[in-house]
Amino acid sequence: MLPHGGNDTLLRFEPANPSLPHSEPTMKAVVVNEWMSHSDLSVSEVSAPKVEPGKLVIDVKAIGCNWFDTLIVKGRYQVKPDFPFSPGGEVAGLVAEVGEGVEGFAVGDRVMAYVEFGGFAERALARPAGTFPIPDEVPFEEAAAMPIVYGTSYVSLVSRGMLREGETVLITAAAGGVGLAAIQIAKALGARVIALAGGAEKLDIVREAGADVALDYREEDWVARVEEETDGRGADVVIENVGGDIFDGCTRCIAWGGRIVIVGFSGGEIPSVKTNRIMLKHISLVGVHFGPMVQNAPAELAGCFRNLMQLHADGRLRPVIWKQFPLEQAAEALDALASRKTFGKIVLTV
Repeated sequence: MLPHGGNDTLLRFEPANPSLPHSEPTMKAVVVNEWMSHSDLSVSEVSAPKVEPGKLVIDVKAIGCNWFDTLIVKGRYQVKPDFPFSPGGEVAGLVAEVGEGVEGFAVGDRVMAYVEFGGFAERALARPAGTFPIPDEVPFEEAAAMPIVYGTSYVSLVSRGMLREGETVLITAAAGGVGLAAIQIAKALGARVIALAGGAEKLDIVREAGADVALDYREEDWVARVEEETDGRGADVVIENVGGDIFDGCTRCIAWGGRIVIVGFSGGEIPSVKTNRIMLKHISLVGVHFGPMVQNAPAELAGCFRNLMQLHADGRLRPVIWKQFPLEQAAEALDALASRKTFGKIVLTV
């Protein structure tokens, strides 16, 4: 999943200057001054961001970690920000300052936000279009785990996948952040879920999240099993996170008239499409790119998160958090994420 969307909320850091007046606020942040391994990240004292017209400053309480955080610090992500910068694309906390021209937010509001990067810090700049209210009963740690994976999953299933109650959804990489969110949302919307994952532990995780059928892509002919589990029809909607051979298999077990929603390429291989299958099966292939929706579809995103908060309030979804780390242990958190042995989300706390 590559959520970048040209967001201009990047926080430019300045090293803290001890000669500045005491009124000049500082903060702790994970600062990248040169391309480095995520294992070498550490926390520095820097100047806190100043509010800008059309922006919010968020007093950060929790931060969601994502795979692209491990890439952006190495200069291997599709976006290469100017130094110095901080990783971190999603945060939750309290509105600390409201910039000129911003409506609908007030100091003290509980919010979660997609900030692209700049989030591994005690304060972050955010755009109102990428910032969403959270109810009092939603913990900041859970809220920080939601913007990217739950936003992506909801859009994938509802807007792009056009999921209808009673349909069957096949979800690849189902034990990852997007996968687990998609399981919960699909079940909440009345779908039957077939989850694809690797290994007994991850199969247990997707079952616990609500999957009706859990298939191990490493150990069985999962394409045949999907056909079997759907009485030969195939899956109506596929949420595809992997690419490569997995994507090819999805084109073979999709139902006539089905929809394959391309979310990402966690397997590392971008597949070619055999277009005869698209024609013969009368199927649709659509993509989801979450980040640009902040600029191009803000009203749709706002509605998406209102619906997600309602589903959370109804007890029909809850973010799966593998582990929490303090901000000072950001390197350990990203090491765990890079190991690919985690599931769900990793969250930093401030």
